[in-house]
Amino acid sequence: MTAYILKRILLMLPTLFGVLLLTFVVIQFVPGGPVEQYLAEAKAGMAGHGGAEGAGMAYRGAQGVDARRLQQIKQLYGFDKPAHERFVEMLGKFARFDLGRSFFQNKDVWQLIKEKMPVSISLGLWTFFISYLVAVPLGVAKAVRAGSRFDLVTTLLILVGYAIPGFVLGLALLVVFGGQLQWFPLRGLTSSNWEELGWGARIVDYLWHITLPVIAMVAGSFAVTAMLTKNAFLEEIRKQYVLTARAKGLSERQVLYGHVFRNALIPIVTGFPSAFIGAFFTGSLLIETLFSLDGLGLLSYESVIRRDYPVVLGTLYLFTLIGLVTKLISDLCYVWVDPRVKFD
Repeated sequence: MTAYILKRILLMLPTLFGVLLLTFVVIQFVPGGPVEQYLAEAKAGMAGHGGAEGAGMAYRGAQGVDARRLQQIKQLYGFDKPAHERFVEMLGKFARFDLGRSFFQNKDVWQLIKEKMPVSISLGLWTFFISYLVAVPLGVAKAVRAGSRFDLVTTLLILVGYAIPGFVLGLALLVVFGGQLQWFPLRGLTSSNWEELGWGARIVDYLWHITLPVIAMVAGSFAVTAMLTKNAFLEEIRKQYVLTARAKGLSERQVLYGHVFRNALIPIVTGFPSAFIGAFFTGSLLIETLFSLDGLGLLSYESVIRRDYPVVLGTLYLFTLIGLVTKLISDLCYVWVDPRVKFD
């Protein structure tokens, strides 16, 4: 097992290198980089103060910009160096977990991630726990009552919820419960006077704001987890050891929770780490935008749009590293849940 873990850790290095190299190469050919963005904003400012003549000015890259000034701008963003030198320098910083500094927000990437993390943690934790705490018991109940009216009705509801994209459901919830009925707020994670509230009022205010975004995010993951649990239990219930346990006179409850439960939960439990991490870093961009929640998803999107390369590459490096470690933990969970699995 130790040799397997070391091998997987060593394989993370070329994977990280490949992801960063591919992204860095693509970035070199994407038009509208940081220098062009800076020049466009500068010329837009000139157009705003240039009267009728300035209003008719069209941006044409670096046209009309003094060569010395252009060189200073490139040096400011580090583009005065060849691409391979910038890539090697970036790898050296990443090896020390220095993610760099944002071009446009004048903050360290680590600081930006820390500022946006509370929103993503809030959405991720609630989505993860609600999905598993409700979906797993529901999946077990569906497996035990397979083919019954309860199974058919719940399957229909689950599939309808799964078919509706999260942002569409979020928009509907926002219009109905936030706009028409005005039961829930339209934006933000807390009220503007949150700092003035007592602890009890703060908790109520936080839950009041987080309800609609969490419902919108839970719909898809809830359906997948419930159906996966049901299918896993149905597969185990039909195996020979279950028939043997019943033949020995064990009650249905003893058979279900003493024998079937552990084996059926193997694909569910081993997916915990990836689902837990994935709830923080994936699938929340549209929800965050819709409900005006300033989280990691929105940060990544805005960084790509503005060509803020340190934020793009820094967050990519961090998320890829977390994903690789999570995948390793998921594989190790197989051994923890089922000792019969031997990676050696």
